[in-house]
Amino acid sequence: MNLQQFRFVRETIRRNFNLTEAARSLYTSQPGVSKAIIEFEDELGIKIFERHGKRIKGLTKPGLAVAQVIERITREIDNLKKVSDEFAHKDEGGLVIGCTHAQARYVLPRVIPAFKARFPKVRVSLAEGSPPNLAKMVLHEQADVAIATETLALTPGLAALPVYSWDHTIVIRPDHPLAELTSSEARRLTLEQLAQYPIVTYDRAFSGRCTIDEAFAANGITPDIVLEALDADVIKTYVDVGLGIGIIAGMAFDPRRDKGLVGLPVGHLFGTHITRVALKSGVFLRDYVYVFLEMLAPSLTRDVVDDALERTQKPDHA
Repeated sequence: MNLQQFRFVRETIRRNFNLTEAARSLYTSQPGVSKAIIEFEDELGIKIFERHGKRIKGLTKPGLAVAQVIERITREIDNLKKVSDEFAHKDEGGLVIGCTHAQARYVLPRVIPAFKARFPKVRVSLAEGSPPNLAKMVLHEQADVAIATETLALTPGLAALPVYSWDHTIVIRPDHPLAELTSSEARRLTLEQLAQYPIVTYDRAFSGRCTIDEAFAANGITPDIVLEALDADVIKTYVDVGLGIGIIAGMAFDPRRDKGLVGLPVGHLFGTHITRVALKSGVFLRDYVYVFLEMLAPSLTRDVVDDALERTQKPDHA
């Protein structure tokens, strides 16, 4: 057996048992991947994959155990490379940050310039996606960290640490009836009042949308949601053209930048949310990753991060 066979098995699993996709991602041929896997199974004396004809359908019971061992071995090999890079090229390398549009647009601009000033030779890449996809990216080591509000804390194998908390804000045009509310009146806004107007808000996978739906449902109210979008900029655009009132994450509204709109905090209606950063358990972290995390949130010291990763590796966090 050899490392190439391990990589072929792991990538076949990651590509949902699609040998063509696995071969493409590994820059090799599909017949070559198939042949190597069969030879590996013959050497082990067990079938790793369930097949229907020539197509792979899933993992066998022994295949599940083999896949876990292969994942551990290949992860440690990757860790060896990172250890080598850490000492041979201490301030060089890459940092892939998985994030939602909200984090890329409103949070990371205050962090990345400072990080780049300190580590000019580190290549920083942003990989935007939905929270579930971001969790998968970190688990598959396609991203070093992921930043999002949903999903991360519920994903086995990830250590998810709090970065900041936030509330929702409604955004309206200055000529909207709600714009006449005083600060104290805004704090007494009700769901019934909001439901009188068409609503523009997030897609169901983003920025606390589930709590918006739950709040209305708990009060027996069916809001008229006329448009769902992936990010706050799009929501604000459609509010500005008169489509309805917007419900967005509070950090996405800035009175200086959004001069054509009025923002009213509505945390009392939809609760407080926590945005987290996630890392994969068992993966060696370069020093500059620790620095990035502490720049993201001063509370995320090396000791705090290491403790979270250690707790994630324990059986009750598996």
